[in-house]
Formats: sequence, structure tokens, C-alpha cells
Amino acid sequence: MRNLKLDLNFPSDVITDILCQLPVKTLLRFRCASRRWCSQIGSPDFIKIHLSHSLATNSNLSLLLKNWYLYSVELDSLRTATELNPPLNVIWGVTDVFGSCNGLVAVCNSEEEIALWNPSTRKHQILPVMPVEAPKGDLNVKPRRFTFYGFGHDPISDDYKVVRMVQFVGDNGFFSAEVKVYSLKSNSWRGIKDIPNYIRYLFQLGYLLFYRRGYATLAGGALHWVVPGGFGCYCMIVAFDLVAEEFRIVPQPDHVDGGFVMDLGVLEGQLLMICNYGNDFVDVWVMKEYRLKESWTKLFKVSQSSLNRDFGQVMPLAYSKRGDKMLLEVDKDKLL
Repeated sequence: MRNLKLDLNFPSDVITDILCQLPVKTLLRFRCASRRWCSQIGSPDFIKIHLSHSLATNSNLSLLLKNWYLYSVELDSLRTATELNPPLNVIWGVTDVFGSCNGLVAVCNSEEEIALWNPSTRKHQILPVMPVEAPKGDLNVKPRRFTFYGFGHDPISDDYKVVRMVQFVGDNGFFSAEVKVYSLKSNSWRGIKDIPNYIRYLFQLGYLLFYRRGYATLAGGALHWVVPGGFGCYCMIVAFDLVAEEFRIVPQPDHVDGGFVMDLGVLEGQLLMICNYGNDFVDVWVMKEYRLKESWTKLFKVSQSSLNRDFGQVMPLAYSKRGDKMLLEVDKDKLL
């Protein structure tokens, strides 16, 4: 007990240097060591230091796995999965995860049930309900609607934001959309009115943001969706800047063969463009400097022969800690 007292009385900066290298679960247990440690570990300054250290060292990473339940598994070991209890009540099925950033996870059951949740500390924030406003115009009484979500961090205001886009489709071919942004700091929603004409034009043509899933990819401080081509057009990458709160088109690399299905991913904070060529092989491109078209670099190719199995989708998830291996998700049900 005497040695423990001496350890607890180390200078604050020394304790911080030691504690910031520990996993979150260990830190939560260490809060019981003393009032001083509890206060220090729970302070906003220490949380930022710990987060910065984790990002710089590529440590404290976990995978969220979803079947009928949600599970968390440490990326370094991939051995033991821990069942999670999301804050939203589910009668049937499982809560959807539509984004994660800096240890926070965005989950939803419906347009009225959305929460930001920290699985490690088990703290959460239920978002206030923001009704979807049906557009004015020549729509039928009950238009179909498609909802797309994104979640990320605004580094300038140090705020976490949820973006909700709803596209309306009428039987008479009329299309419209609304965009709203939730701010965790203000715990409120606000509408985005200044949607560029080319984005409105895509909506009016009936292009749906990413026809296979409506959840955004976070990279470079922006949320990204694929807009599938129509009438012979190629796919486009649409981004929503979380700082400026405005849309833009992300340039794609030159000299890419056509005839592929596009997907988006992120690897160590960099945007990935995944080109699936008819379930035969997949090319993975990385944008090494965000918004710079010339920085697109072909990272690798994955073929069915190299995996020794048939596949429909391949998604890079993370490098190993040593950087000599890469974890891939194949067809949303296998990890390689």
C-alpha cells in the first residue's frame, strides 16, 4: 500500500504520459485508484491527449461486427468478440451503425431514433427528433423516400455532426431532397439551404446516393457517397464538407478502365475508391492527399485467384500494427 501511495503522487505530467498509452478499458478501471486519477482520466484535456496518442500510434482500434447483435473485437488480436448493448431499444433485428469517429459510434433504428454512443464508456446522447419535411410541388400523396446518413468530426469547431439527406420520389417522376445537419455541441438540427445546382440536378434526375448502402464514408473532414451513373454516365463521388457544410464533387483518377462497380472506403484516414470488375478482380485506389486529383495512387489489386475463392465485394479495413498485412472484408461476411 505504501508503494501504491508513492505511485499516485507522481507529478501530473508523468502520470499523463503513462496513462495515455493504456487502453480505454484499463483507464476506466484505474479511475477507482484515487480521486485524483478519476478526475484526471475524465478531464477533457486528457481525453484529447489520449485520442491524439491513439491516432498517432494507430492503437486502441476495434472492429464492430454486426449480425443479429453488435460485437466489438480488438483489431490487434481479432480473438475475442464482446457483445455490445447499444442505447436504442430494438424489438426485432439489430440497431444500424452508420458511422464512427474518434471512439464515438452513430446508431439508428429509424429516422426518429438516432444516437451517438461511446461503447467504451457506455455514455450516449439521444438525438432530438427532427421530422422529415415533405417537399412542396407536384408530388403524389405518399411519395417514396430514401434516407442517407453520415457522421463525422468538424475539427475547426471541435464538434461532432450527423448529416441526414432524404430524397423524395413521386409516381409522376418528380424528385426532391432535404438536407439537415445535427450538431452535438448545440444538440440541435438545422437545414442546409444552399445546395449547389448540380447536386439539385442530380436529385431531380433521380440519381440516388449510393444504390447499395446509404451510409457515408468519412475521410479528409468530409462525408462521401457514390452517385451511380445513368444513361451511359460514370459514377461520381459526392462529398459533404463538415466544416464548410457544403457539397462538392471529388475528382477521380485518370486512366481507370471502365466497366466497374464503385465503392468507397477509408484506410488510415485516406479516401479509397474500390473498383469491382464483374466479380473477377478489384482495384483499390487511395487518395494520398485529399482533394488533389494527382495524388490518386493504385494501392493494389485483388483477384479471385489470389484469394482462392469467388467473391462479390472486397473492402480494405485496416493495416496490421507492423504495416505488413491488411485486413479485408469479403462479401460482408468474411475477414481475411
